[in-house]
Amino acid sequence: MDVANRKIYLDFNATTPLAEEVLQEITKSLKDDWANPSSGYEPGRKAKQAIEKARCRVADMIAAKSNEIVFTSGGTEANNMVIYTALEHFRRTKNDDQSTLPHFITTTIEHDAILMPLKHLEKQQLIEVSFVPVSKRSGCVDVDDILAAVRPNTCLVTVMLANNETGVVQGVREIVLAIRAWTKKQNVNVADCGNILIHTDAAQAIGKISVDVRYLGVDYLTIVGHKVNRAQVENETEF
Repeated sequence: MDVANRKIYLDFNATTPLAEEVLQEITKSLKDDWANPSSGYEPGRKAKQAIEKARCRVADMIAAKSNEIVFTSGGTEANNMVIYTALEHFRRTKNDDQSTLPHFITTTIEHDAILMPLKHLEKQQLIEVSFVPVSKRSGCVDVDDILAAVRPNTCLVTVMLANNETGVVQGVREIVLAIRAWTKKQNVNVADCGNILIHTDAAQAIGKISVDVRYLGVDYLTIVGHKVNRAQVENETEF
């Protein structure tokens, strides 16, 4: 090979090339599992079995249950689904006073798939948002700073597991433990207003470090297939 003309791809945090075995599996599925998986006849049942097999594989990757996996068209849709689910949860369980807006907590280093919808909803005066900065030395958000941002109307805390530009791994588990301990200390009835949902965007962590949803303790976790040599339409959110 001509060294001068050899191309080296170094942007794996953006996306990754499709693995050959993945391409073969997709090609096989397109050929064999083409039927409507909601139908009751044999080709449909076969297609549904293929989907459920994939769902189980994803669940095994993150120590989740297969019925907790929701497939979406991409990481942006998955993150938006979490945000709007939290918004709806607030409206149903916390909003006795219609003048009270739901409050979201996130960091200043999140992916635009989190920051942009939150800023949009804030601009529309539909939510309140606390954008917590990270340490200039470590690149990590301080757990105490997250706790300091919590309000009675807080409905979602979303902190990415690993940053796509710096690679810094955030202390998501520590944040979860601190918020759960704070809620318990407040002696708040979860049914009234005590259930602060917690989400982490683990798109940049999957395939690089261990991602265990049970260990992290989050309510929602987003992973993205195309970050680990899968197709760009293969993305998952664990609920």
